[in-house]
Amino acid sequence: MGFIDDAKDVAETAARKIKDGFEDTVDRVHDKVDEVKADAEVKKAEAERDSVERRNEVKEEIRGDH
Repeated sequence: MGFIDDAKDVAETAARKIKDGFEDTVDRVHDKVDEVKADAEVKKAEAERDSVERRNEVKEEIRGDH
């Protein structure tokens, strides 16, 4: 029975390592998705800021504040 018990232990250890590796991969993917979302939000905010600055410049030129 020792051989069967050893094989069972090896299989359980391998399954645990596979599960841990899969969970690590899932965590990395989630982290990357969060990173991409954050970068997109920053780019959107920067674009909005630039747009407001341009509108304000145009308004200043029209009013002659320049």
